Amino acid sequence: MLKLISSSCIHRLNPASVPVLRPVADSASPLLRVLSSLSLSRSNRYLGGRIFFCSDSSEGSDHVVEAEVKAAEESPSKASAIVSTYPRPEDYLTVLALPLQHRPLFPGFYMPIFVKDPKVLAALQESRDRQAPYAGAFLLKDEPDSDPSVVSSSDTEKSVYDLKGKELFNRLHDVGTLAQISSIHGDQVILIGHRRLRITEMVSEDPLTVKVDHLKALLQDKAYNKDDDIIKATSFEVISTLRDVLKTSSLWRDHVQTYTKHIGDFTYPRLADFGAAISGANKLQCQQVLEELDVYKRLKLTLELVKKEMEISKIQESIAKAIEEKISGEQRRYLLNEQLKAIKKELGLETDDKTALTGKFRERIEPKREKCPPHVLQVIDEELTKLQLLEASSSEFSVTRNYLDWLTALPWGEYSDENFDVTRAQKILDEDHYGLTDVKERILEFIAVGKLRGTSQGKIICLSGPPGVGKTSIGRSIARALNRKFFRFSVGGLADVAEIKGHRRTYIGAMPGKMVQCLKNVETANPLVLIDEIDKLGRGHAGDPASALLELLDPEQNANFLDHYLDVPIDLSKVLFVCTANVVEMIPSPLLDRMEVVAIAGYITDEKMHIARDYLEKNTREACGIKPEQVEVTDAALLALIESYCREAGVRNLQKHIEKIYRKIALKLVRQGETIVENSALVESSNPEHMDENSEEVDNLQSNQPADQSLCLDNKSTDMEVSKEREEDKEIETKTIDKVLVDNTNLDDFVGKPVFHAERIYDRTPTGVVMGLAWTAMGGSTLYIETTLVEEGEGKASLHVTGQLGDVMKESAQIAHTVARAILLEKKPGNPFFANSKLHLHVPAGATPKDGPSAGCTMTTSLLSLALKKPVKKDLAMTGEVTLTGKILPIGGVKEKTIAARRSEVKTIIFPSANRRDFDELAPNVKEGLDVHFVDDYLQIFDLAFDDEKSHNTEK
Repeated sequence: MLKLISSSCIHRLNPASVPVLRPVADSASPLLRVLSSLSLSRSNRYLGGRIFFCSDSSEGSDHVVEAEVKAAEESPSKASAIVSTYPRPEDYLTVLALPLQHRPLFPGFYMPIFVKDPKVLAALQESRDRQAPYAGAFLLKDEPDSDPSVVSSSDTEKSVYDLKGKELFNRLHDVGTLAQISSIHGDQVILIGHRRLRITEMVSEDPLTVKVDHLKALLQDKAYNKDDDIIKATSFEVISTLRDVLKTSSLWRDHVQTYTKHIGDFTYPRLADFGAAISGANKLQCQQVLEELDVYKRLKLTLELVKKEMEISKIQESIAKAIEEKISGEQRRYLLNEQLKAIKKELGLETDDKTALTGKFRERIEPKREKCPPHVLQVIDEELTKLQLLEASSSEFSVTRNYLDWLTALPWGEYSDENFDVTRAQKILDEDHYGLTDVKERILEFIAVGKLRGTSQGKIICLSGPPGVGKTSIGRSIARALNRKFFRFSVGGLADVAEIKGHRRTYIGAMPGKMVQCLKNVETANPLVLIDEIDKLGRGHAGDPASALLELLDPEQNANFLDHYLDVPIDLSKVLFVCTANVVEMIPSPLLDRMEVVAIAGYITDEKMHIARDYLEKNTREACGIKPEQVEVTDAALLALIESYCREAGVRNLQKHIEKIYRKIALKLVRQGETIVENSALVESSNPEHMDENSEEVDNLQSNQPADQSLCLDNKSTDMEVSKEREEDKEIETKTIDKVLVDNTNLDDFVGKPVFHAERIYDRTPTGVVMGLAWTAMGGSTLYIETTLVEEGEGKASLHVTGQLGDVMKESAQIAHTVARAILLEKKPGNPFFANSKLHLHVPAGATPKDGPSAGCTMTTSLLSLALKKPVKKDLAMTGEVTLTGKILPIGGVKEKTIAARRSEVKTIIFPSANRRDFDELAPNVKEGLDVHFVDDYLQIFDLAFDDEKSHNTEK
């Protein structure tokens, strides 16, 4: 009878810890005596399913098993007593059945298991106390729907422990091993396998018992002939394979060598068990060996397992060999390199890394030593000494190395030779840019001062103007005119002070600021530095970059500019700073105070024509690969392009449109050329006489030549024909391609429909409508002020304004309404128009935001025109801020507004008297043909606008 123990009571080792399989001494078996002499040390670990010394979470478990086995090894007689002192196992009808999950227990080997259930431990201990220390060890079957090739998870194992009763009985393999309970220490139980046995039936479930027949009689190994040649050959093949495994793996070398020395003492069944036990086979393959009673078949199964083990060992050996060769090769290369370095160092041919770095830095600073400031030389020498004392592997070494790299790379005292030839500078500036007289004049003044002094000082110039007028490109031209190196960096959106002042060296990845990077790149201490988009500086949590620029752009401070990374003063007094901005008002006042502002107004139509013809068109034509004789763009086309497509102040959009025109011209020329070549090829192929002549010539040539020479001749003639055809194609293209003409009639085919239309809405302004002048960052434009009567009646006086006006412009409308009432009372005392009229004032276009006070006089005139029912003078435009007392205050953008007036064909312009100087500075071609009046009181505007002799009542 067998007493079954629930698997929930037994904690097996995890799959990575396969049970220990150890031969046990048995006085009745020579094989066991041989196996008992084998020793296992703690270094023998399990790989691929082999024997190993197992340890688990229970402390002290290893030394317990080791002590048991050691006693058997030291005294075989004592080991034999472990078995002989107990009654024979066949005398007992019931034994405990212990489930094994990972591997079966083979006869002659031991296995430690861990039992968690105290009741089971008590039952095992009781069986030892009754001198009946035996139990049955049976392998658990896999679940019916499980894949045996997939390792079970912890959740699956936990469910196996919960098996009880009949469910557990059905999961046990029928054939197992009769195991002796060798020792119990805590929850660890050591089992020693004796012989195979089979379960017959279950008797009860609590506790689980089964009825068994005589196990020894049933499962004795089937009779075999020890002298059978096949059995001998198979067994010797097993031993030979095990010996081969020793050549590739030393894991079980001691055990197998000891075993094979006693070939005469072994038994074939035990040899099969031994081979299966030490193999890395899975549990089902091992169970198959355990269940096989036929010795020959068992040996064959074992042979298959050890052969597979041999293949695995070969693969392991090849992998280990490849890795070893790789490592040894790298080590050999490393040793040879180290020896080579040592030899070169002894011969003086090479120095170590630190010495080489130090020498490089000293060599770099030596030519600059005379010009380098003393405080900088002192810092460099200190850092070089520090570098020699640091370990190359330390982080401080790399920091010091980078610091010295920057310090020694800067151009201390190195200046480029400047150009003080004013004529040459004027020529260079005119070559690159048309107009920009103010900027060019300022640069020539700078050169003249430097020539008289013999040296030049750094200045800070700010070029302000709308986009596309050439602010950035003029900076490069100035550098070329002065023969200075050029460096540009944009500060638009910059919000980190460290980009200008540098990072502290304590930070990882620290770098100097842009100014130090500039000096290293240009390799001179007097470059021209262009700081682009200075009006778009950001401000964030990392500080205020505008404040950091104060030190950089202050002539009194930048002679000792201190970068956070270098931490030594740098002389920037010779640097010429050129800044660019679109709106000067956006620049912080302290920063603006340090710069000399040079305003660049928008280009007028004549200037754009010159720029387009002399610069943009020429450069674009060369970039597209078009010859001058292949295309003609008329002045009328350029004028239409400027006025109807590119009305902005700059020429960037004009350049884009010219590039678009020439791209379409290039496509048209290529298509014409391809069509001509195709047509000429068709004509030649359709001429039979030409084909016959060619064939006759080829036949005559080939008939007079050998075969190989004929083939060579064919190739040469083919190449000649191809090159000839290409030359003919080029001649055809040059002679027959039509010249592309672009004028105002076909301009739409190249750039599409016009974007802008005439700004002038009225040919003659009606009553209540007056033309004003406006100015934006994109240039000047005309602006109409329209006023109409909504409702008239006593007590209805009010003014409603529309046109997306800003607060300043709304206030200006209210002031204009008050001034108009005062002027009307003065000029027409009996006119009650404003007292009894609900008025609506509108400024088109409604989608464009508008603000500013300069339309005050225009609004006043519009209101008076409606009140007097008189239109203003024809072709009149005005601008100026009006006060409550009627005074006219100055405005900005005189040039832009003048250009806008000329574009709208205005003949008469009214400006504030304070703007006379601004108008006088304009170029003569801008002022030509204009009747300009300067006023300081609105009554002067009234007299000019409502001149009875020149007024007209006709409306358009």
